[in-house]
Amino acid sequence: MSILLGREDESTEFPPDWADDERMSFLFSAFKENREVNTADWDSKIDFWTPLIISSCRRRGAVCVSLNELNQIFQRKGSMPLGLGTVIQAMTRCGKVQKESEFAANVDSGWLSWGVGLLLVRPLKWTLSTLLGSNRVPLEESFVVIELVKEKAAELLDAYRRSPLAGRALLSFQELRTLCSHVCQDETTLCLALLQLQREKQVTVSLHEGEKIVKFSQPGQGRVSPVSDVDLGIYQLQRSEKLLGERVEELGQEAERCRDEAKALLREGKKSQALWCLRGRKRMEKRADRLYAQLETIKGILDRIAHSQTDRLVMQAYQAGVAALRVSLKDVTVERAESLVDQIQELCDSQDEVNQTLAGAALDSSGVDTDELEEELKSLLDESATDEQPGLPEVPSQPLPSRGAPAALSDSFLSSLPAVPQSSFGITDEELDRELSRLTLSDTGVSQRDRISPVKRPETAQ
Repeated sequence: MSILLGREDESTEFPPDWADDERMSFLFSAFKENREVNTADWDSKIDFWTPLIISSCRRRGAVCVSLNELNQIFQRKGSMPLGLGTVIQAMTRCGKVQKESEFAANVDSGWLSWGVGLLLVRPLKWTLSTLLGSNRVPLEESFVVIELVKEKAAELLDAYRRSPLAGRALLSFQELRTLCSHVCQDETTLCLALLQLQREKQVTVSLHEGEKIVKFSQPGQGRVSPVSDVDLGIYQLQRSEKLLGERVEELGQEAERCRDEAKALLREGKKSQALWCLRGRKRMEKRADRLYAQLETIKGILDRIAHSQTDRLVMQAYQAGVAALRVSLKDVTVERAESLVDQIQELCDSQDEVNQTLAGAALDSSGVDTDELEEELKSLLDESATDEQPGLPEVPSQPLPSRGAPAALSDSFLSSLPAVPQSSFGITDEELDRELSRLTLSDTGVSQRDRISPVKRPETAQ
């Protein structure tokens, strides 16, 4: 297949060096027979062509390439690179590419013998060149770009897990090809991606009754499990469900077509032919009902299988939980638990006794008898009671008389006044006279004749 790029694509497909005639003349030239002659020039060419080949394949969505395709892709002004065969050999030695036949042979995949477009047998030219000791790369030999096939395999696995078919354990090869048509552009690319996933233990591909079936690893599984009889049984039921559904839909369409035909014949006056069409419609409807009942039975079986698988997972979880609980409670018994509780209670009681003992010792450390402290406290209370001052009289509730009418005090006003306190102030008249004399003598601004006469002790009001 010829793959040529127009001038309008060169600015995006190729690096800036592509426009430099002098630089490209050097890169398009053949390699020296020995790398040691000029190591810098040799490595410069390898470093230019290797990423360019990989990026070109990635841009085209391809995972394998041949020397003939590369010569057509990288044509420039009517000339082709002369050293791409050496570049492919260098990429093969460092593991960036691998011959398609060797890539397939490294994986245990007997299903590839079913003709999927891969070159499983080396070309005669390659075999003869190997026997004769030639290092030339055949033009048609296909090489797999390892980096790209890994990327394609990851995209394929992601596309499956995001699809509605992710819940199915097995898929047919045709179903997978339809599902991943936007990821793998052809059957060869799909098979190479499946080979990579099979190498990574993420899928297994097998033959069943002449049909290739693919099983993917389910989420939570590190690797795919082998195809079991249960998987095959479920696959057969799902396949029957799909076929019955398609057949029921076809019968429904045919019945509707017979009905429309009967109406048309009836309008044309062909009543007998219209009756035959209606009889055919009834037969198809009965057959569709019978197939639909079988379809419902298959769906019920699939539902039961799904529930049984869920129950199996739950049982496995229960078993794992019981085993873990048994291990965790291996040395735990009721007797040991009761013994530990008793020991804890004894330690707590001992601690309480120690605390009480220490508290009692702190109180008794003063050496004072408690009875003596009680007597001293009682005497303090008695002294505080005798030192209390007499209460002040209550404020009269009636208004006081004016100064101009002192004699007009009524009996009600006098009766409302508080009684004169009977208790003494606890001091004699002689003591008051002496205190007053000292105050008078200490005042330098007061004369001797201005000395106040002794205050008489107030008498009780009559």
